[in-house]
Amino acid sequence: MRIIIILSFSFCMLTIVSCKRNQYRVNTSSISADIQIKRLEADLFSPDPSDIPSGIPELREKYGGFLQLFSYVINAGDINDPEFSDLLLSFVTDKLNNEVYAAVMKLYPEITPIEEEIEDAFRHYLWHFPDKRIPTVITCITGFNNSIITGDSVIGIGLDRYLGRDCSYYTQLGIYRYISARMNHYNIVPDCIYGWGATEWDFDAMKYPAGNVMAEMIHEGKLKYFEKCMLPEINDTVVFGFTEDQMKFCRNNERQIWQYLIEHDLLFSTDQFTIRKLTGEAPFTSYFTSESPGRAAIWLGFRIVESYMMKNREISLEALMNSTDIQGIIEGAKYDPQ
Repeated sequence: MRIIIILSFSFCMLTIVSCKRNQYRVNTSSISADIQIKRLEADLFSPDPSDIPSGIPELREKYGGFLQLFSYVINAGDINDPEFSDLLLSFVTDKLNNEVYAAVMKLYPEITPIEEEIEDAFRHYLWHFPDKRIPTVITCITGFNNSIITGDSVIGIGLDRYLGRDCSYYTQLGIYRYISARMNHYNIVPDCIYGWGATEWDFDAMKYPAGNVMAEMIHEGKLKYFEKCMLPEINDTVVFGFTEDQMKFCRNNERQIWQYLIEHDLLFSTDQFTIRKLTGEAPFTSYFTSESPGRAAIWLGFRIVESYMMKNREISLEALMNSTDIQGIIEGAKYDPQ
């Protein structure tokens, strides 16, 4: 009897641990998502600059609509304008851009690990959204303008924005430390997935009933939940861009944060300044303490969404992402932080 009890207890504990560990995991072994990253930076900076003008037709054929997106990012204008060739050549022959290209190629001489991680993420994407298309993925150098560029069926990765938190360029450019802390190689794929989700489910296009703090919290919470579903093994500190201490602050003060928003009547505020203070980039959330992370309210929105999905397991990820029923999500979550 003692052996049976111990074995039963062990089995229960294993089941509990397994359930907790597998909350976001699904079996994607039978799903194929062929991702082959194209490297625009290599096609621009490795040839002789004098060959750039004559090579533009080939670039247009290889990179399609992304070349236009890229051109806007580097301020080279419409690729059909006569001056585009000169502007692109100026970008490619710029001394700083060539230094940055060398730094990128030193850190990312080959892109296979990133390719494999993105491919795994999009296998999860196809599991949840079997009718969706897989985007083309392209790397580039953007003059430090953009980390992720998204368009119709394409994701662009500005590798110059992922040279490591201690990169001297970021200090010279005056990029805030709390932002450069997230400009590392391990942030690339999470940023890709978040950027893709934010494009597929654009806040304005969703047309929520009200543009208030609660809608912003839930929308961003949905995107973070989507990110974790695509990357089930990812650490929450990477998902939210928090330090370990900031993550502990949120977990230890979850109830207090929620109560503060309720007691100060902030959840349904439509004031844009209030929304930005609670959900925008910042070193900390000014409504709370300096120990709090910026966007702490987004983490709370994620917790509400997570609670909603755990309590309503029949709801698919697709149904969640397409839902504009903020009140229904709040009620269905039965959110009660301890």
